[in-house]
Amino acid sequence: MFTGIITGVGRIAAVRDLGSSSTYGKRLSIATPEGYLDDVGLGDSIALNGACMTVTSLEPAQQLFTIDISAESLDKTAGLAEADGRVNLEKALRANDRLGGHIVSGHVDGIGHISHFAPVGESWELRVMAPPALARFLAYKGSITVNGVSLTVNSVADVADGAEISINLIPHTVENTALGTLHAGDRVNLEIDTVARYVERMLQAGALPPPKKDNNT
Repeated sequence: MFTGIITGVGRIAAVRDLGSSSTYGKRLSIATPEGYLDDVGLGDSIALNGACMTVTSLEPAQQLFTIDISAESLDKTAGLAEADGRVNLEKALRANDRLGGHIVSGHVDGIGHISHFAPVGESWELRVMAPPALARFLAYKGSITVNGVSLTVNSVADVADGAEISINLIPHTVENTALGTLHAGDRVNLEIDTVARYVERMLQAGALPPPKKDNNT
C-alpha cells in the first residue's frame, strides 16, 4: 500500500533480459539518492512510477537495488524498461505513517498519454488523455495517480476515445518528482482512486436482481 507521495527520484541504471524471447521479463538496476536504501531490505516493496515492485537485491554502497519485472507487467505499464530513464520512487506505507496523498495500491489500471504540459503562472498545467475504460472513474476534484504521484483532477472532458483530465502541478511537485521531464505524447501509468473502484462495484451490484431465497434455511 502507498500514498502517492514520492520519497525519491531514481534512475534506471541498467536493463537486463531475463530470457531470450519476449515472453521473458527484465531485471532493472535502479540508482537511488544517497541514503535512500538505509531502511530498505530484501523483499521490500517499492513503487516505480506507480507500479509496486519487489526488491530482489541491494548494493547500498553503490546506492543501487534491483527488481525483476515480468513481460506481463512490462506490457501493462510505461517507462519501466528505458535505460537512464528517471522514475518516481515510493517505499511501501507503514502502519503509523501519515496518509499524505490518497490510498494507492501500486497496481497500474491503464496507460494515459500526455496531451499538454506547459507553465501557467507559477505552476504547470498537465493534461492527460485517459483510456475509455478509466473515464467513468475520473471526477472533478477527485484523485488520480500519474506515474505514482497522487494528484487532484481539476477538470474532466469526455471525448470519443476516453477522457482528458487537467491537473495543476505546483513547482514543488515538478522539482521533486520525475513529472517535470514529461512531454506531450509521453505515456504515463494511471491508477484510479480506490474509492471510485468500490463505488463502481456497488452500483453494479445494485443493478442486479436480489438473490433467491433459500427455502431450506
